[in-house]
Amino acid sequence: MKKYDIVLLTEDRFFEPAFETDYIKNILLDDSILTAALEKQGLHAIRKSWSDKNFDWSTTKYAFFRTTWDYFVRFDEFQNWLNITSQKTIFINSLELIKWNMDKHYFIDLNKNGINTVETHFIEKGTNVSLSEIYRLLKIENCILKPAVSGTARHTYRLNKFNISEHDSILKQLTINESMLMQPFQNEIIEKGEVAMMVLGGKFTHALLKKTKAGDFRVQDDFGGTLHEYLPSEDEIIFAEKAVLACSELPLYARVDILRDNNGNLAIMELEIIEPEMWFRRNPVAADILAEVIKRTRF
Repeated sequence: MKKYDIVLLTEDRFFEPAFETDYIKNILLDDSILTAALEKQGLHAIRKSWSDKNFDWSTTKYAFFRTTWDYFVRFDEFQNWLNITSQKTIFINSLELIKWNMDKHYFIDLNKNGINTVETHFIEKGTNVSLSEIYRLLKIENCILKPAVSGTARHTYRLNKFNISEHDSILKQLTINESMLMQPFQNEIIEKGEVAMMVLGGKFTHALLKKTKAGDFRVQDDFGGTLHEYLPSEDEIIFAEKAVLACSELPLYARVDILRDNNGNLAIMELEIIEPEMWFRRNPVAADILAEVIKRTRF
């Protein structure tokens, strides 16, 4: 039986795609850069979709989460796969970190460990209070509503007093099955953008600035967001590294999305340690650093 050192996990859309858009080409390029970096460390790596029912996961020592970007729309299936597959191979990052990081309730733990996050109010599953009532109680003039488990701005809405009532039925429907959260809209998203800080093996490697399209509030390229070179300040680097160290164990890789909140303080928008986009094509040296960290700490 053939054995592998590492399987890079993707999803069905990105595994041997029938055609390649620019978006898919970037995904494949990043994976090829990381694969080459791992091979330079003497490690044999292949790509597989996490939902491949024909692959024997016991044939690989590690499964490394790369672009499993459909997990939040197949959440129950993904959780079941995690539980089963974790008995056959070792996850990078670990199963414990992945389960913790899938749900934005991790903000609570970060706050307890002294890491500032964007002000967040959770609306738990089964809540029987209208969105308009929550809005009045919190007294947040402009806010964001989104799921506690999400990605790619799924069910993410920008709300104010003029449109809040229009979303009452949306919240009621969503909270039947999942928890939601409400956050004050962060002005720096529009004024500057959101800084993505890559932290590998606990150390900062590179950063990029994600900016919104004019007239939008989402930085994802799915909605016209753009990516820009960025040189972070020393305090931004220190903040990002401290955020990673605040986890229950050190992630081998993480992306720390930060900005200055409406009070002028550095804050976490998202700490992504499941399957972050890390833009190795913008900084191939970072792939070499990550491969070296994996070799040194896992083999």
